[in-house]
Amino acid sequence: MPAMPRRQIRQPLALAAGSCIAAVTFTVPSAGPLSARLVEAPPSAPLGPEPRMTSAPSGCVASVAALAGLAGLVSTRKSKTSRHFFGEPETTTTTETVEVHQKGTQHPPGTRIPEGTPEPHPMTIRKRPRRNRRSAAQRDMFAETRLTASNFILPIFVHEGTEDIPISSMPGVCRRGVDTGLLKEVEEAVQLGVKSVVLFPKTPDELKTQTAEECFNPEGLAQRAIRNVKQAFPDVVVYTDVALDPYNSLGHDGIVRSDGVILNDETINYLCKQAVSQAEAGADYVSPSDMMDGRVGAIRDALDEAGFTNVGIMAYSAKYASAFYGPFREALDSNPVIADDWKVPKGKETYQQDPANYKEALLEAQLDEEEGADILMVKPAMPYLDIIKGLKDQSNLPIAAYHVSGEYAMLKAAAQNGWLDEKAVVLEALMSIRRSGATVILTYYAKEAARWLQEEAK
Repeated sequence: MPAMPRRQIRQPLALAAGSCIAAVTFTVPSAGPLSARLVEAPPSAPLGPEPRMTSAPSGCVASVAALAGLAGLVSTRKSKTSRHFFGEPETTTTTETVEVHQKGTQHPPGTRIPEGTPEPHPMTIRKRPRRNRRSAAQRDMFAETRLTASNFILPIFVHEGTEDIPISSMPGVCRRGVDTGLLKEVEEAVQLGVKSVVLFPKTPDELKTQTAEECFNPEGLAQRAIRNVKQAFPDVVVYTDVALDPYNSLGHDGIVRSDGVILNDETINYLCKQAVSQAEAGADYVSPSDMMDGRVGAIRDALDEAGFTNVGIMAYSAKYASAFYGPFREALDSNPVIADDWKVPKGKETYQQDPANYKEALLEAQLDEEEGADILMVKPAMPYLDIIKGLKDQSNLPIAAYHVSGEYAMLKAAAQNGWLDEKAVVLEALMSIRRSGATVILTYYAKEAARWLQEEAK
């Protein structure tokens, strides 16, 4: 049987118009798959002997060129018949030349480019990340981070009255009546897919003392708020705040000694009572925000001893002495208070963390995890994205981040002045918090963000 005829196509390639720099030779059996190899050649070098091809329609040559991803011009040069020694014909070959001119950019038909647009830069770019960003479907498929309403916890301020009282430094946020506006606010959040809330009571001034006993009153404002929410919405996850500042007449998270020292161990005694009273009211998670040393372990023991082994602890593990808390303290009227016969620190730097420190946050989080925390929190969020990532890398526990009142106030003010697109910047801010490693985001924008996400999904 005569050998299977083989055909070759030699194609010059061009990166820029008219500058041929290489040739591709395809060796194709008369039946079977294509194989290809790149043959480099200088732009000015001759291509060598003319390629030969077993006689076939010129369309076949064009098809091979197309399979190579090249646009070309095919022209037939000549044919030649080879014979055996005895004169019998063996094969007939046809020599064809395929000229290929590859352009740098293929513009869709009907599109226009601005006059004066230069030629594509003569460079080879094999890896183009923009290919994966061409369409909305591709961007959605390849998105590495998802932001949903289930990631949000809505902070709610409650007070003893029946009317909603706006907070001037936080437009759109109010103190809700414990028996009225609170339930309406929770209902709206649930309808938008936000099924977690954290409650902050604005304690009446007459109930505040230097030792803050009101914090564990079974009929206190916080305890009643918890019961109201759980009775009306049993499936809503209720988080609480464990700290003395809403109940402390001097405005600190712990008991203040006359020389200005915040008492650590004595404060923990009342924090444990506060946490147990909140669990008795129906809280799903208690959230110690006081930053006293050792309080997470003590609270865990107190809850377990009281039979609340299923009540979790979301620890404010990396709570910084930040200037971003101003509007929050207005909402709760919990700023440190100057007393005539008592030295009261103006700030909370002796127990909250220094904004300059990173490793300290890792240590605090590690201790909280060892003591029994179920969630580790960073507060504030956006100025501390590196801390969120650090905790995420260090721990297997869920990481929470508090998008605090000052962050909310800045975005809201800029949006109201027309300086920023509120929806765009809020969703970008929350996505950045999520991307840095936070599974849980406490944000006053929870309802608005959930609504915007629903709109984008339609």
